Amino acid sequence: MSEKKNLGIIGYDSVRFVTLDLERSRQFYVDKLDFAITARTTEAFTEEHGYKGEVYSARNIDLEVVESTSDSSAPALHLKNYAAGITTVNFRVQDIEFAFETLEARGATIIDEIRTIEENGGTYRHFEIVTPLGNTTYGFVERKEYDRHAPGWDSVKEGGTNRFDFAGIDHLTSNMRTLKPFIDWCKSVMGFEQFWEIAFHTSDIDPTRQSGSGLKSIVVWDEESGVKFANNEPARPFFNNSQIQVYLNDFGGPGVQHAAFGVRDIISAVKDLRETGVEFLYTPPNYYDSAPGRLAEQGVSKIDEDYDVLRETGILVDGAEEKYLLQIFMKEAAQLYEQPKAGPFFVELIQRKGDPGFGGGNFRALFESIERDQADRIN
Repeated sequence: MSEKKNLGIIGYDSVRFVTLDLERSRQFYVDKLDFAITARTTEAFTEEHGYKGEVYSARNIDLEVVESTSDSSAPALHLKNYAAGITTVNFRVQDIEFAFETLEARGATIIDEIRTIEENGGTYRHFEIVTPLGNTTYGFVERKEYDRHAPGWDSVKEGGTNRFDFAGIDHLTSNMRTLKPFIDWCKSVMGFEQFWEIAFHTSDIDPTRQSGSGLKSIVVWDEESGVKFANNEPARPFFNNSQIQVYLNDFGGPGVQHAAFGVRDIISAVKDLRETGVEFLYTPPNYYDSAPGRLAEQGVSKIDEDYDVLRETGILVDGAEEKYLLQIFMKEAAQLYEQPKAGPFFVELIQRKGDPGFGGGNFRALFESIERDQADRIN
């Protein structure tokens, strides 16, 4: 068998999300984010598998959102132990036999044999593997002249036109209690490489404080396709109070915390999305007081955008070596719907101006500014 390290991944095929309420998800993705509905489960599929679903699409993003219709369905079993969230990340591959044989040789736990469906002149092939990331599985899909989402799904064309210009999934971010087993698995089984790393804790600006939050983050990627995963673990001190541990408590274990969607013009997108009712995390004004100096220290002497506009929209900025990125985070589902079981999943928007990183400066700056803002309000 070939010694090739990569699995022949082309990119993301789709992401499966278990929802509590399909209609509510449709309102969010279609009515607010202007995604199109491109597929829907058939009645026969729903009756056989005990769940219904729709696919929401914007350019290269395909989100398969499913709701249980039976207590014994896979989505229902997920919700017995976890909150709503992503359960499967599907990758498109060039050669599914090669991916299967390579993963098996590397010790991957494969759930089933390759499933092959031939219909309407096309072929769809798929299998899934277990990951160390809680209930999350990774799927692998090969398509040859196959223009449907998947067997049992009807193609439809309803809803939005992607007027906010989402380009694709920039990365997925996962939280776990310990990073090393997952990172080792990503390298040895998936063939991923380490791309980026950061570790910080807000308490180090004043060691006498009895509070603070921190993390260690390692990004891995498939160099051939550019698919990237950011992965976080809590950091001491106050390990169990870390924002990462709070996610683990809320979700029910390790899982995909958020999906980052690339956009062409984040300022226009954020302004227009607010008009549709999308809610973003609050950025304290003092974050922008120090932003120009912080960027200058990191080697970014100027940016194209007006800092007052960034302050007005709540968009974060980070970079190095005269390259930067702009990002903002939507409110998590549980907070948005005031329903804990809706889960801590959220969406990030990111526009890259040459910076391939992940906003490391924003992690610290935003955490610190939030804590300063909280202290000011208390005092």
